[in-house]
Order: sequence, then C-alpha cells, then structure tokens
Amino acid sequence: MAESTSRQRPSLGQMRSSSFIQDHQQYKPPPSINQNIGEVLGAQLDEHLAIANPINPDPERVHDSGVIHSIFNHQTNQLETGTPRIVATIFYKSSNPVHPHFHPDATTAPGDKLPSPRVPEGSAPTADMEKIPREPPVPEPEPLDHLYGPYVSQLCLTNFLQTLESLPTPYQRMNTSHRCLDRDAQPHVVEVTFSPRQTRNLRKHESIWRFEREWNVEVVLQRENVFRKHKRLVVFDMDSTLIENETIDEIAKFIGVEKQVSEITERAMNGELDFSASLKERVGLLKGVPADVLKKLEHVLKIAPGARELCASLKALGYKMAVVSGGFQPLAEWLAGQLGLDYAVANHLEIDTATNTLTGKLVESKPIIDAAQKRSLLKSIAAENNIPLSQTLAVGDGANDLLMLHEAGLGVAWRAKPKVQLEAPTRINGESLVDILHLLGLEKEDIAELQNI
Repeated sequence: MAESTSRQRPSLGQMRSSSFIQDHQQYKPPPSINQNIGEVLGAQLDEHLAIANPINPDPERVHDSGVIHSIFNHQTNQLETGTPRIVATIFYKSSNPVHPHFHPDATTAPGDKLPSPRVPEGSAPTADMEKIPREPPVPEPEPLDHLYGPYVSQLCLTNFLQTLESLPTPYQRMNTSHRCLDRDAQPHVVEVTFSPRQTRNLRKHESIWRFEREWNVEVVLQRENVFRKHKRLVVFDMDSTLIENETIDEIAKFIGVEKQVSEITERAMNGELDFSASLKERVGLLKGVPADVLKKLEHVLKIAPGARELCASLKALGYKMAVVSGGFQPLAEWLAGQLGLDYAVANHLEIDTATNTLTGKLVESKPIIDAAQKRSLLKSIAAENNIPLSQTLAVGDGANDLLMLHEAGLGVAWRAKPKVQLEAPTRINGESLVDILHLLGLEKEDIAELQNI
C-alpha cells in the first residue's frame, strides 16, 4: 500500500520540455548573444548552401520566414483570370440626415408636431403625397447613421458586403477591397470593389434600396474597366444642373406668368408632358418680352455649387466639355464662357427686329433640343472628336435627359426629378457637383492637385 501511494500519475510536463515550439521543432532557437559577426554570417551562408528537404526538414535549420501558412488550399478558391469586377461608390448624404422614426404615442412637448410623412427621393414617380395611391405605406427601415455615426462607418461597409452576399445569385467566392476617397477618418465617400459580377438591375434591387435607406447613403455601381476612370467627353444639361435656375421660368417673371410657366416646366421635366409641345406652349407665353431680357438674366443665374471646380478639373484632364440645353442659346453661350466649355447648344428664340421683342415662337430653321436631339448631339460630338461612347459622361436632371444618360458610358442623374431618378442608370443627390469626380475614382488629394494646375 505504501508502494502504491508513492507512485504518482505521469503529468504532461514530464513528457515534454517547457517549450511547445521546441518540442515540435518549428522554429530554430534564438542565436546566442555571444556570437560574433563572423559566426552569424557563416551560419547564414550555410543555410543558403544547404539543400532543403520540404518533406523532412532539418530541425536545426527550420526558422521563422515571416510567412503565415494555412491548412486551407486557397489555390482552389482563386477567381478565374479576367473575372469582371464591380465598383460601388458609396456617398453619405450629409445634407439630408435621417432621424429615428417617432412613435405616434411618444411623449412630446406641448405644441410639438410629429414629422409629416414624406416620400424618399428616387423611390416613387412623384414626391407629392397627395398623388400617391391611398395604400398602407411600406414601413421604412430604421435609420442607423444616427447610431453609428454620420458617415460611411466600418459597420456600414460590413452591412453592404453582407447585403451583396445575401442576394440570390449562384455562390462564388467574393473578393472585396475598399478605399476612402475624401478622408480616412469618418469618410463620406468610399469606393468598394468586389467580385463576382452581378449588375443587372442590382441598383434597383430591394436589398440595395433598403441598405441605402438604413444608412442614409447612395450607392453608384459601375463595371470596373479602363474606361471607368478615363473618360474624354462630358455633356451637361444646363437648367437645374450647371445652374440652379430654370431659365424660361426666370424670363416669365418679367411678365408675371411665372406660375403658369413653372407648372408646365415641372410637369415636362418629370416626363408628364411631351417636351417639344410643352416648350412651344411656354415660349408662347413670352410674347412681347423685351429681347434684352436674356442679357439681364446673366446676373440672375446662379452657377451650381461645385460646377466651376468640376469643369476646371475635367479641363485639366483634357476633357472635351459641352452644354446641351432645352433652354436658350444666348444663356448657354454665356455659361460656356464662364465654365470654359467647348460646345454650347440650346434653343433659339425668335425675335421681332422691328420691336426688339420676343415673338413667342422658336426659330423654325433650328432644331428643338429635346431628348432625342440631346442624344444625337452626344453621339455627334463624340464622333467629331473620335471618342468612343464608352469614354463619355452625361449629366442631367430632367426627363428630356434620359436618352442621353442611357447612351453615355456613364449617365448621372444629378439631383433629378423623382421619375428620372427611378429610370436613370445612376443618380446622386449630393451638395456639390465635385462628387461626380469621385465616380471617376479621383480622391480628394487628386482633385486638389487638379485645381492647382
């Protein structure tokens, strides 16, 4: 009995040394501090001359190479060479923060009113609640930017990738990378590159729309190729794009018919009326207006925020630039001079030379700049300069811009009418036209450098 009590159960420490690494001979012990430089160089020379055996390596020569090895065979998961990639540019809508929804039973201070319901931009053909069918509204997702920060947060990016993974597409390994385009800390513009390809109606997918609403962002999707960053021609609309005004409405103010004209303009720009017919109707209301009104309007028109910086940057990159407008030629030419544009094409008002007043008609020998004509001008200007359509950029806000937007290599609906946002290939509702430069892959530092040229 005494003999049995003196025996002790073997322990793990008795069966191995004090070092798990040394037991398994994965790393060479650290060299002695007493080594001189000749011994160190000699040891390194011996290692280079020795023939390594990958199956049964010499334990005395195994050392830390700095390479991390994995038990997974990554070679079998590599994407095929030439697999298409998609670039998603995510813009945080800092000018339009989304606040938490208020419950009707929530306690409010006396006199406080609950926010009235509104239609999210680009989610319906009209933003007028009175024109929306009287059906129960679809509950909007809970806004998250007020919880995780008013910027494109890391969690926002993670949620975006999860959204892509959840789409009902055949499974394939997805590689992703991202970079901040405006600033590293709390960015408002982030570019995400991912594979594999899945772009058909992806922007209009319900999951993408819900992601945009939850995080108060806008997502622009483009195929990654050499022409995404290297465009050579840009064609702009004028009214409510390069300038904040609608020129025909400004003319109507001089004779007190602004209300009638602006109502027709709004319906035409939203695609509710034929553009050519509505333009003739509005021009007819301008009969008798002094012809010098166009000159006077130059001091009234407000160039849109970021327009000068955008055009200066594109000019520095060697772009050809044009303004193609459903407005009027004298003002288009004035704007081209202000922004350094190469082309200016718009409608021509007929003038009675005897009285120097507008006749209420358009010059018959000049074509009306409608949707079809804008598309035609885009193609003809590109052909004149030997520029393929894949290297063209078009920017507009009205229904008469849609054909042009779809024809261009990149068509951007800028702060557009609701119907246009639904149908355009790309839409942005930012504060500055400089945002368009981010779609070309330019970072804030790149833009600043272009401004100094």
